[in-house]
Amino acid sequence: MPKERPLWRGPAFRLCLLSAALFLCLQLGMRRSWCPEEKPRALAAVAAGRAPPPARGTEQHPGAAVAGRRRVTYVRSGRRGSAAPGCCPLQPPAGRRRKTLRWHIELQPWASPTPSLNYEALRFLKYISTSQISCKNMNLNSLRGYSETAKKPWSVCLDERFSLIHRIRSKQCRLYSLGLGNDDNQFEISMANSGCEVHRFDPSIKSAHIQEGWHLWYHRLSIDWRDPNPAIAAHKLHSNTKKLGTILNEFGHQKIDVLKADVESAEWKILENLILEDVVEQIGQLVFEVHIHWPGFEVSGNDSTVVRYWYSLLRELELKDFRLFHTYKDLSKPQMFLKKEAFNASSCYTLSWVNTRWK
Repeated sequence: MPKERPLWRGPAFRLCLLSAALFLCLQLGMRRSWCPEEKPRALAAVAAGRAPPPARGTEQHPGAAVAGRRRVTYVRSGRRGSAAPGCCPLQPPAGRRRKTLRWHIELQPWASPTPSLNYEALRFLKYISTSQISCKNMNLNSLRGYSETAKKPWSVCLDERFSLIHRIRSKQCRLYSLGLGNDDNQFEISMANSGCEVHRFDPSIKSAHIQEGWHLWYHRLSIDWRDPNPAIAAHKLHSNTKKLGTILNEFGHQKIDVLKADVESAEWKILENLILEDVVEQIGQLVFEVHIHWPGFEVSGNDSTVVRYWYSLLRELELKDFRLFHTYKDLSKPQMFLKKEAFNASSCYTLSWVNTRWK
């Protein structure tokens, strides 16, 4: 008599097991898609006006709860046991929308039918020496805490028709100062004493972030026209060098009322980066020290080509609705133009622009 085959080996039994497993999977999928638990709780909290709890590792400024005051978030230092906070919430870089990606500025036509250093230099020097808009109030004596100890004039326009004076009065202005080991900080101190939020960036500062007073911060950062490449080991040495747009994203700042720069011939490439990435449109006034005794970092070409490039950069600012309102010719510096004693030019000028569209 043939041996009876066990039931669990039959195809009907296997089909039942497969159906049960499939039914169980469908039940689990429906439960996840139709019965989420966390989302209703989050929506209810938003509807009730309750904010989510603050993230670990951040502290709120003691005056953040007072009505009418801005909330400032601090980031702890990377060193263990350090109680000195930094100033700004370092946020993951957000993709700022750009109008059109540009790689080069548009060069202006030559000043003469054939390239000529003489014509290019005369056009450039006339341009930086001629005010495009008048500004009657450039004296910082009206600002609280100002003194006459500044080594050179850093002029800002305080006319009522522009927003800077109003933002100073309402304690809502912000100043970024870019420097390279310069100890002349009277302008920054004066703006901070007037109520502006002042951030000074200098790679020679010993600590990552230092706060002096209520409105003045120092950062060990150097502003450049490119970000270091994390894939290249040699660039790790320059990890404290970043573009201004990157700093704005990380600090969570959308606007700068005044950008002051004294970066020892790096100003031309930094200015080009601000224009190409449209960061300049987030700035109310520019106060730049420009150096013309040599082309500057990574500016190539013969002398006439270099001057044409400088002039084209400044014309780009004009297209962005910036108007030159003050020029200071530093006679204490050598009278040199591209390593030549010519054109009655100083090697250093301080130029001030106002963004006429700034609100």
